[in-house]
Amino acid sequence: MSDTEADKVGKKRNRYSGIGGQAVLEGIMMKNKEQYAIAIRKPDGEIEVDVDTYHGVMHDSGLLKIPFIRGIFNFVDSLVLGMKCLNFSASFYEDEDAKETVADKAFHRIFKDRAEKVFMGIATVFSIVLAIAVFMVLPYFLTAQFQDYIRNASLMAIIEGVIRIFIFVMYVLCISLMKDIRRVYMYHGAEHKCINCIEKGRPLTVRNVMRSSKQHRRCGTSFLLFVMLVSVVLFFFIRVDNPVYKVLLRIALIPVIAGISYEIIRLAGKSDNILVRIISAPGMWLQGLTTKEPDEDMVKVAIAAVEAVFDWKAYLFEAFGYEIDDSWLDDDAAKKDDEDE
Repeated sequence: MSDTEADKVGKKRNRYSGIGGQAVLEGIMMKNKEQYAIAIRKPDGEIEVDVDTYHGVMHDSGLLKIPFIRGIFNFVDSLVLGMKCLNFSASFYEDEDAKETVADKAFHRIFKDRAEKVFMGIATVFSIVLAIAVFMVLPYFLTAQFQDYIRNASLMAIIEGVIRIFIFVMYVLCISLMKDIRRVYMYHGAEHKCINCIEKGRPLTVRNVMRSSKQHRRCGTSFLLFVMLVSVVLFFFIRVDNPVYKVLLRIALIPVIAGISYEIIRLAGKSDNILVRIISAPGMWLQGLTTKEPDEDMVKVAIAAVEAVFDWKAYLFEAFGYEIDDSWLDDDAAKKDDEDE
């Protein structure tokens, strides 16, 4: 199939595939239902793919079918699985000459075979606490410095929201300046390009993936921005006077905010109308910072992760109604067809 033919198919329909992913250190994780694959570009240049299953903290629970409630548990699952995948990818780039510290030895002696799981649990909890402190509590204390000059509660709520979003955007911008993070952002772009390629009805080849968009509406970046925006609205209408209660309220409402944000991002991923495009626009803009154009080697890693857990040929037949001819998978042949046209 030439690029022109693929574009005609993509313009007719854009179907939800159900797959999602995450960029990790020199690789990508792709998840389809309960199965996920991590593809890593090892230091020797080879691609290693590890396939496993993750059932979630509320596996088979009816709560996962309840709108707004399910978003809370999906958010927790994303954090847990994300930390596990990051830890796995980092293991390929550990310093073999580094000596085990006394603290490391004590930690492994205490927890033994459970040491890795305990460490991931601690790291996840620490990440959550730090995020709450920086993005929820800190903006409140910074805004409180204006209370002697601004008496209008509504204006104070708006200022707090602006500060919260500013801190988040600056955080994303600053870490993007780090070399390792920039490569993660490139893999992030490769992840999005793969999913967009499939959902546009194009065969999953390096050429087709490279020409696909690096931005996607179901991105975690968009979700986090929705968290910031939803918090602004909730804190505007839900207020208490006691400073201690204000801090506790911001922490207590985090599950509610996550649940609402999840439903918005879920809607954005499955719908395509003018309202969805409008509410998705800020997140798509922010992805300009968290995704970078990948090279072909990164795209090959992304394709390996997808193919380990997702039958994209069967999906294209079911969603778009055509079978894949093996000749379409030849990037050089496809390029020649386009030139002939």
